[in-house]
Amino acid sequence: MKRFYLILMLVACLPALSWSQDIARDTVPAAVDSVQKLSKFQQIKSNITKRIEDKLNEPYDTTRDNRYWWRAMKHGKVNFKDSTMGYPKFLMFCYKTYKWGDKAFNSYDSAYVKPTGKNWKLILKSNNWLDSYIGTPYENVKVIMNSNLVSNIGVSLSFMAVSLGYSVSISNLIHGGKISNKVDFSFTCARFTADAYYWENQNDINVTYVDKSLDNKRHEYRQSGISRKAMGLTAYYFFNNRRYAQAAAYCFSKYQKRSAGSFLAGISLQHFDVKFDPEKMPQESHDYIPVDTEMPRILYNDYCVLVGYGYNWVLGRKWLLNFTLTPYLGYRYNIKPQPGDKQSDFSLNIRARIGAVYNHKNFFMGLQACGDHHRYKKQDSWLVFSMLEFTALAGIRF
Repeated sequence: MKRFYLILMLVACLPALSWSQDIARDTVPAAVDSVQKLSKFQQIKSNITKRIEDKLNEPYDTTRDNRYWWRAMKHGKVNFKDSTMGYPKFLMFCYKTYKWGDKAFNSYDSAYVKPTGKNWKLILKSNNWLDSYIGTPYENVKVIMNSNLVSNIGVSLSFMAVSLGYSVSISNLIHGGKISNKVDFSFTCARFTADAYYWENQNDINVTYVDKSLDNKRHEYRQSGISRKAMGLTAYYFFNNRRYAQAAAYCFSKYQKRSAGSFLAGISLQHFDVKFDPEKMPQESHDYIPVDTEMPRILYNDYCVLVGYGYNWVLGRKWLLNFTLTPYLGYRYNIKPQPGDKQSDFSLNIRARIGAVYNHKNFFMGLQACGDHHRYKKQDSWLVFSMLEFTALAGIRF
């Protein structure tokens, strides 16, 4: 009887055993295929590497003439320290100039700053900004103007210390027209940085008028026909340039290893233009802003010196937080003054900048905020212009 039960149990287990054998027979070839695919990929990679090595190691004419440097360069045998390579004088001059400049202007204390090891950077960014104005364009008339938030998308490409970026309003891309765009250029090394920019904004503005001589009440309108443009150049020197790297926070070409700060000083050149189109103003505003005379145009150049301070906080191994504050003081030239206005005047501006960076190998992400404030004063009027922007970005080093 026991034998009978054993035979029944064996018969019941046979399908399960055969199923597990089938699974094994199905999965083994898949594993073999994956190994074969991996082997093919490795083989292709190995073949490419071997061809490059064979090309570099193949015999070539080593005669030390004035063309030897070219033949050696094609075989990966460049050596600028070898005086017998026969380099052209101009090439040697460029190389020596680069080495001198790299040592003089781009050297850091390795305990505080280290290079990323990559020369190129590609950055995608979302830039959101608005411009605001408050002042008295006419006697007894106070005006507050705030533009709608403009959302730009853009790209920036950097090589070593040089960076060029462009962004355009999303509304431009969807609906056409020319609402807003920005162009920026920067050069940053250990000792100094220089930034050039151009931006324009024709987005609608929310305007509040208060006429004290009429009814002293607030009247709010949505207004178009006010175009704003600005361009400028800012350059400043870092006094603690061995330990402080502004490039780590805004150019992403360095890593700040330990927290450090630096005083800075430099110059700022700015051109600013605000133009009004009275035909596009709402009819209700004509009671407060006269349209029978030429509309005031804010058009001036600023020539300023600046001083400030920047600080990098290192938060853990991958996070960095920067804060930079720079007041501007100088001379303002009024290009198109109204009758009775001064051709030149005193200029006082201030700029605050915050940046947070997260680094992960060759990838990085960042958040940046900036506030730029200018005070403009004429004979019987004054205006404070402010520009606020917030940027989110992501990039890769290669």
